[in-house]
Parts: sequence; C-alpha cells; structure tokens
Amino acid sequence: MTGAGYAVIVLLVLLLFGGGLLTGRRTARPVRTSDVGTPVEHATFETLHTASLAAPPLRAGLTEESARRSARRLRSLLGTDALCLTDRDRVLVWDGEGDHHGRHVLEQVQGVLASGRDTAFRSECDDLDCPLRWAVAVPLTVDHRVLGTLIAYAPRESAVLARAAGEVARWVCVQLELAELDRSRTQLIEAEIRALRAQISPHFIFNSLAAIASFVRTDPEQARELLLEFADFTRYSFRSHGDFTTLADELHSIDQYLALVRARFGERLSVTLQVAPEVLPVALPFLCLQPLVENAVKHGLEGAVTSSRITISALDAGSEAEVVIEDDGTGMDPERLRHILRGEGGKSTGIGLLNVDERLRQVYGDDYGLVIETGIGAGMRITVRLPKYRAGVHGS
Repeated sequence: MTGAGYAVIVLLVLLLFGGGLLTGRRTARPVRTSDVGTPVEHATFETLHTASLAAPPLRAGLTEESARRSARRLRSLLGTDALCLTDRDRVLVWDGEGDHHGRHVLEQVQGVLASGRDTAFRSECDDLDCPLRWAVAVPLTVDHRVLGTLIAYAPRESAVLARAAGEVARWVCVQLELAELDRSRTQLIEAEIRALRAQISPHFIFNSLAAIASFVRTDPEQARELLLEFADFTRYSFRSHGDFTTLADELHSIDQYLALVRARFGERLSVTLQVAPEVLPVALPFLCLQPLVENAVKHGLEGAVTSSRITISALDAGSEAEVVIEDDGTGMDPERLRHILRGEGGKSTGIGLLNVDERLRQVYGDDYGLVIETGIGAGMRITVRLPKYRAGVHGS
C-alpha cells in the first residue's frame, strides 16, 4: 500500500474519533489522567491504538475467528450499543447487548448484500426493555465483491453513527483487501516453487539414474550412496510444507545435487565450498539457491570440452549473509541476461534466474535482487544477499 493510502486510513480513523466523540464511546478504555498530553491527543491515541488492535485479526480474512477477535475493538471505535459482523450466509459475531436480534439480521441485510449499498432500518424488536431500536448496515466489499456486512445498533437514529459506521466498514475493507493480497502472494510463491520443481528436468533425473546404474556392477557401494543422495535430494525438492528453509538445509540439498552431477561428469567438475558456520541458521526462500547452482553447472560444464570449476561461498556480512555462486564457464551476453531478468527470454530460457530474482524481491524488497556479473566466455558470478532477520521469514 502507498504512503498516500496509509494517510487516507489515518484520516478516516481520525474522522471516526469525531463520530465516536459525539455519540459517546461508552465501551472505550478510559483515559488515565496521569497520561501526558491534551484530551484531544489522548482521544486520538486511544482511537489509533484501538484500530491497530483490531487490524491483525482481520488480516486473516473475514472468518468467524477474525470477526470474534476484532468485533469488540470495532464496537469501541463506534461507541455503539451492539455490533454485528456477517458474511453472505451467516452471522459471524454479535458483540454487545440484544444478541436476540442476530436471529433475524440476515433477513434484514439481504438488500445490502445484493446491492452493495448502505442502509438504515428500525430493529422491529418486540422486547420493550431492549435498547436497540435502530441500526445501520454497511457492506464489506473487496474487489467489487460484497463479502458480508457490518451492522451497528443504537437506541435512536443517528446520522453521525451512520457516517462513522461507513468509515469503520471501509477501514475493515482495507484490512480484508490486504488479506486478499497476502493470499495472492502465497499462491504466487507456491506457483513459482512449482515452476522451479518442474525445472528439475526429466533429463537430470534420467542422467542421474543412468549414472547410478553405471556403478551398480562396478561399484555397488557407490551406487547405493548415490541412490540415497538422489532420494534425499528429490524428497527435499518436492516437500510440501513451508515457503522458507534454512541456509544449512539448502546447502545440504545442493551438496546432494552436486554429488549426482559429479557422478556423471567425474573429474570434469571441480567444486569449492566456503561456508561460515554462523550463517547456516539464516532463513531464505525455499529452492532459492539450487537453481543458481544448476545454472552454474549448465554454463560451466554442458558443452564444454575442458573441466570447469564452481565456487560456492556463504559468508557473514554483518546484518546479512552473502552467498556467491561462481563458475568459469561460457558466460552470457549481458544484454541477453537483461532480457531474461525482464521475463523476455522465452518459456524455457533462464526460468530459474528470473524466478529466484522475483522471489527475492518479493520477500526482501527490490534492493535484494540478484547481482549477476557475466560476459561471453567470462563465466558468471551471482551474488545473493540475505538479511539475517526479516519479519515473517523463518526456516521450517
């Protein structure tokens, strides 16, 4: 979300404060006279604080659990007697007095669910002691889809409450939109991992099994060891849990991959690893380094007449871990590389480089994309910087 978007949210919350102040925020946490600041500053802080507490549950989407955890905060923002949240089919939560109204609320908001427009209505309650005589219902809309409603109840008709309920509902919609973005991002990452798994080509699997088979008669123990490496490598690559892993696990999988490659190419491949133990627990996106090593093997060995050297280092760089994968192979035209990283290289060209670059930028920001140095006949050096800590990123 842009800075302007957050500014709009803050302005909306301040508007809510005005509405809540006029209607009397009876359920809000009282201001302590010992706090520092003016009454207006106190009220503004309380409103912003209440909104911040209501936001995290809603980032999980519109569910019974998220509604239950956020309803009391939302009612506190409005200062109203009761508040109800529904989806399109059922009441998710009722907070406050008069929960018997929940039995008929879905019938009363069908027009809101159908039209996507706010509506106010009398509660039509037969209980003379019930204070809830009037309500305003506001749709909860995400991407032009009405997901449910927010209904605020009061003893009497109030234009201020109607406007405040509209602003609170729009703020809730922003949180639900962020939840949708989170889900879309997760789905995108899963799709990208599936693309990487598809890149573990049948040719590699066939060549690995052929190399293992070549040792069955001449060196059965070596064949057995390679078969175990192959099983562990494929088990890790096709695991079904977690978007992230640790540098230790990723490097272990790479070592298994290289063992299979060495079985095929023998002395043509020389690999040097330099790993600082303190960076092994660092978390990173799953299958982030293996495609880069596969790229180094492809450009360093396949089609090459002479032997090739690949160097992999994972070193401590203060607040970051720095991983460098370097080969002395055929290299690449820098202009062609730029096309690949823009997604213009074709379906079967450079998918690993593009995929890893995009995922690093999605997780850590644009400053953490791949840094690639190459030239025709000059080999390739790829540098990956990984923050040692980033919220939401942890190995599994």
